[in-house]
Amino acid sequence: MQWVEITIVTTEDASDAICEMLAQIGADGIAVCDPYEIKRIIDDPDSLSYADDGYIDSLGTDVTINAYFAEFDDGIRLGAKSEEYVNPEGVGKIYSNIGTKTVPVDDAMNLIKERLEDIGQFLDTGRGLTGWKYVKDEDWANNWKADYKAFRISDRIVICPSWEEVEVDDKTSVVYLDPGSAFGTGTHETTSMCAELLDKELKPDHKLLDLGTGSGILAIIAAKLGCRNIEAIDIDRLAVDVARDNCEKNDCTFIECYQGELKDARSGKYDVIVANIIADVICAIASDVPARLKDDGFFLCSGIINTKADRVEKALMDAGFKICGTYSRNDWMAYICRK
Repeated sequence: MQWVEITIVTTEDASDAICEMLAQIGADGIAVCDPYEIKRIIDDPDSLSYADDGYIDSLGTDVTINAYFAEFDDGIRLGAKSEEYVNPEGVGKIYSNIGTKTVPVDDAMNLIKERLEDIGQFLDTGRGLTGWKYVKDEDWANNWKADYKAFRISDRIVICPSWEEVEVDDKTSVVYLDPGSAFGTGTHETTSMCAELLDKELKPDHKLLDLGTGSGILAIIAAKLGCRNIEAIDIDRLAVDVARDNCEKNDCTFIECYQGELKDARSGKYDVIVANIIADVICAIASDVPARLKDDGFFLCSGIINTKADRVEKALMDAGFKICGTYSRNDWMAYICRK
């Protein structure tokens, strides 16, 4: 297996929609260099980042998206990671709007161009797909390092890559997390909203299930907030391997990481279930979540583009949930729900 890195140069308005599209067709990782977001982070008085004079101007105004796809002997993997994750009621493919398949690299590029044209009917997509290349695993990780710096993700948590050092007060914990081959470095709005809500709502005696753990970031944040009964599951074996490695790096080996979906969760009921995935997944699993929650527990879901918010809210209410909190950041939504 090797990795294919594609590059899309676009606008800030279209970047979220393009990232959503890439995730839906099966990208194994997405990196975004957004000069506007970098400026917002640096201008934030609570930010731990800084930039030399002229750095922001040197980034220009284009948003650059790099997406990574696994290529096997028979082609590029697209779609869901397994056919068993098809919603039988027609909500759509989980992780994808297409069936699981492998295709030649040129066919994959043509599909991405078609999807960009679809988005271009509603948003200015800029230059679009500018090219692709093969990269090694170590090159993938190194490509992230240039723009990945320590930052505060919530009142009590700082995210820091292993190649940096950061000083914090005794009320703040550091999560060491390096970019790699699974989603979740904390820079995306959906992850930061989940982190902030966990910081406010999570109690040390809670039993927590991190559903679709990715890099393990939310499970590790929960551990740093004092929670000790944590399970982290993901349908992608590669993500589980990365999550276990990140748990070890953060001295959180008590977190139980394993491959599976909601039906495979090993404990009976949980105080907290957190799912930072995508809208289609939330819709598909909503009806099954209440049975796995304690009576006073809550479901925290995120990863929801605002154009699909109505569908998600309906699915949650149809499942018997009361939506106790609705949160938004840029074009993304998060919800806290109780039975």
